[in-house]
Amino acid sequence: MSESYPAPAKLNLMLRVIDQRSDGYHELQTVFQFIDLADRLWFSSRPAGQFSRSGGPTGVAEADDLSIRAAQCLAKVGAVREGVHIRMEKILPMGGGIGGGSSDAATTLIMLNRLWRTGLSRAELMEIGTSLGADVPVFLFGRSAWAEGVGERLQALDALQESHYVLLHPQISVSTREIFTAPELTRHHVPITISAFLGGATENTLESVVCARYPEVHRSIRWLRDHGVRDVRLTGSGACVFGVVADAVAAQQVAALAPPPWRAWAVRGCNQHPLYDPAEQ
Repeated sequence: MSESYPAPAKLNLMLRVIDQRSDGYHELQTVFQFIDLADRLWFSSRPAGQFSRSGGPTGVAEADDLSIRAAQCLAKVGAVREGVHIRMEKILPMGGGIGGGSSDAATTLIMLNRLWRTGLSRAELMEIGTSLGADVPVFLFGRSAWAEGVGERLQALDALQESHYVLLHPQISVSTREIFTAPELTRHHVPITISAFLGGATENTLESVVCARYPEVHRSIRWLRDHGVRDVRLTGSGACVFGVVADAVAAQQVAALAPPPWRAWAVRGCNQHPLYDPAEQ
């Protein structure tokens, strides 16, 4: 098990809070698209019951790591008498709104399902993923998607433009819980259609709250706009922001200008997860 496997980031090309449910969760509409920026994971066999990790996210205990929890869940559901050590090369920032931990968990489920030959279907893996976090299912779904509910009802959007983006992280971490519990957050927006999104309705309704509470996010949005980046917006609940440029060269030129300690990447949208296999149902 010496080969490495990608765990790509995602962008929310649009996000609307539609309602708040009685259980406290929020009904959303959003559009997910993967990008060609990824963590890398390696899997090594261990005796039954042994699950460990190296190189994981700073400040996250091994027992709380989504990838470890994913491996443990899969071993239990699949009656696997084997453990695993997961080595990670972390590229995706925590608290960035690009799904780093969720993507790591999904790659763990996908690859251990293959390596352990547990034979679970995509739907069964997505059920495990839903128990781990709201963003995990889309990485298992494997295609750009329109999402509703808490993000678990997915409809493929295979024809999205695979644009060139500048992704900017202002080197802060935004608490998703803080944003969704903020009293000033508007929790009731009129739902839109896929056609409306494709026609330019790309607002992230969390953005005003995040910018007010985290001024560095607001500054990063303004910086991208000042450097000619189009359609600049927040992804997820932040802290990462992104926008569209003409091509890879333009993306690289803008990314290279990001002032320290900010970090920027030139990335490309991808409508298919790099581990997606249409033969796996």
